Amino acid sequence: MTTTLICDCNKTMPLAPKALGAALADNDLPLHSALCRREAAAFQRAIQSGDEVVVACTQEKQLFAELARQTPQAESPIRFVNIRETGGWSRDAAQAMPKIAALLAQAKLPEPEPVATVGYASQGRLLIVGPLDQAEQAAALLADAMDITLFSRGPGSAGGAQERRWPVLAGRIDTLDGWLGAFRLGWTRDNAIDLDLCTRCNACLAACPEQAIGLDYQIDDTRCRAHRDCERVCTAAGAIDFNRLADAHEAEFDLVLDLGAAPLIDWHAPPQGYQHLRGGMADPQASATLLRLRGLVGEFEKPRFFDYRQKLCAHSRNEQLGCNACVEVCSAHAVRSDLARQRIVVEPHLCVGCGACTTVCPTGALAYAYPHAPDQGTRLRTLLGTYATAGGRDAVLLLHSQEGGRALIEQLGRDARLGRAQGVPAQVIPVALWHAASTGIDLWLSALAFGAARVAVLATGEEAPAYLEALRAQMAVAQALMNGLGYAGTHFTLIEAGTPAALDGALATLREARPQTPAAAARFAVGAEKRSTLELALDHLIDAAPARRAEGDAARVIPLPAGSPFGAIEVDRDKCTLCLACVSACPASALQDNPNAPQLRFVERNCVQCGLCDSTCPEDAISRVPRLLVAPERSQPVVLNEARPWSCIRCGKPFGTQKAIEAMLGRLAGHAMFQGEALERLKMCGDCRVIDLYTAPNELKITQL
Repeated sequence: MTTTLICDCNKTMPLAPKALGAALADNDLPLHSALCRREAAAFQRAIQSGDEVVVACTQEKQLFAELARQTPQAESPIRFVNIRETGGWSRDAAQAMPKIAALLAQAKLPEPEPVATVGYASQGRLLIVGPLDQAEQAAALLADAMDITLFSRGPGSAGGAQERRWPVLAGRIDTLDGWLGAFRLGWTRDNAIDLDLCTRCNACLAACPEQAIGLDYQIDDTRCRAHRDCERVCTAAGAIDFNRLADAHEAEFDLVLDLGAAPLIDWHAPPQGYQHLRGGMADPQASATLLRLRGLVGEFEKPRFFDYRQKLCAHSRNEQLGCNACVEVCSAHAVRSDLARQRIVVEPHLCVGCGACTTVCPTGALAYAYPHAPDQGTRLRTLLGTYATAGGRDAVLLLHSQEGGRALIEQLGRDARLGRAQGVPAQVIPVALWHAASTGIDLWLSALAFGAARVAVLATGEEAPAYLEALRAQMAVAQALMNGLGYAGTHFTLIEAGTPAALDGALATLREARPQTPAAAARFAVGAEKRSTLELALDHLIDAAPARRAEGDAARVIPLPAGSPFGAIEVDRDKCTLCLACVSACPASALQDNPNAPQLRFVERNCVQCGLCDSTCPEDAISRVPRLLVAPERSQPVVLNEARPWSCIRCGKPFGTQKAIEAMLGRLAGHAMFQGEALERLKMCGDCRVIDLYTAPNELKITQL
């Protein structure tokens, strides 16, 4: 049993407890106005019951948690949900009861199953790269908590300190890769001055007439004229040797602080444990960055955000590249190709959980796991079902990140309370995700099947450009499907807003939108496999499609944009030799042979448009056609090409196609190894070829061998 506590926050929200209680099947839903203050006893009584408690307030979450710690026998699990900034503080607040009921119902759902985790271990070995004076300044602020090594990139404006307080490296950085607790630095020591031997006596600086040596104690080769005065005055220490060969070195670190103007790792989502201050120690974020580094010593865990099933992967076959969408979209460089093993490889320590790879994956080989798709599906169906039960219409799901997106929506709600904005419309239901790019057309189309009129994704500027392009491309496919089925209007929207005012304006345009949707909501459950969920959603949308009602059972072809995960292939019969290389390359069993006849068959429902068939075809006879065939034939094999069989000239057994054998004979007829009887032997099946070879005269056998 779940106890729900609602509060109108000092009567600033027009809540209707009876309507909410009816929608939630909870007839005893008292309304509070100061649950966090004078009515706190109601909260304490609820958490002593042992039942799960849902508190419709996130503003005072910390206070409620403290009250729970002070309450004797408080054993109830507590959840919090925001109904204030998401609905109660809005121009449409009086009409927002269906949405608020939906948010409360969602909060009562069981927690998703725990996911696997990825571990990090950091002992505080910090590498600071940058001008020596700034590196030493940062080191002085972190020395009490870190084991520090400096990599000098010049002396800086003030030069370095004389006292050697930390190890100093210098040279040419060749590589820097890894993640928190496992960074690997590769560099080449290519300067005449060995910093390990240098005592910073400054004799070389005084001797150099070109002032080619700075307070980083490295020689600037562009200014040095090789007069060797510095080397002669350094005979005691022996730190300078112009004849020393450059040598390569490697070292490992747990953390990296980069103070250079150009980052060493220039990714949109750099590895955890790597921090870059573009302005050096003068950067406005310097203090916050140093505090963040202090907190990265110890052992840490994060969710393993993805599941990978190689058997579904359309990336490669026989070292031929097919679908490469996940590799191209990942801004964290966590996904790479492994053609030799016919798969992609995801490094979980680099993965930041954006989910863009799972969004663009056509087969579902990469699946998002935080939470899994079935849990997301249950969440969406509960939201939309409760919203409809409470009398809501034309629901718009607003998918947003749980950090930047949530903060922007909450700021919009506060602005609406102060009369500076309209707020979140009554029919717009915010749905928090780990990352805005973590859902795709399987869940979007399922949401429309469950009763949503529109799906909007909020981008706040924290997303990589590649993610936004991927979302636009997926939305174009989904919209083409809906419009092709006859559903009028715009069902998918990407909202790009970095300020409350921009978000307010974008949401205002959704108030009057009334796109066409199925008359009845679907009841299917979202599955773990993407393609299965897509088919369930499409089946429901097709059955209720206005175009189908108008045209009856006539077949309908819906053209789709390039990159669609649905489609057909076309085969040039004049080029195709029925070698069937495409059949062995197809990862989805869309292309099939016929064991009883030389045929190339195709099941359109299985095709994911990965491109492996056309990249494998030696005759360049295959082209892809992105589309959706709305007809029963979509699930049935159709013959794309067939040919007369070639019969063995010795035993008569068919073993290939006439066209393929004739093509082979034509290509090899001029080859020295295939003349006379050797060419005739190509017209035989494998068994007869061997028999004929070993029954021929000895001189023929020698020639052939």
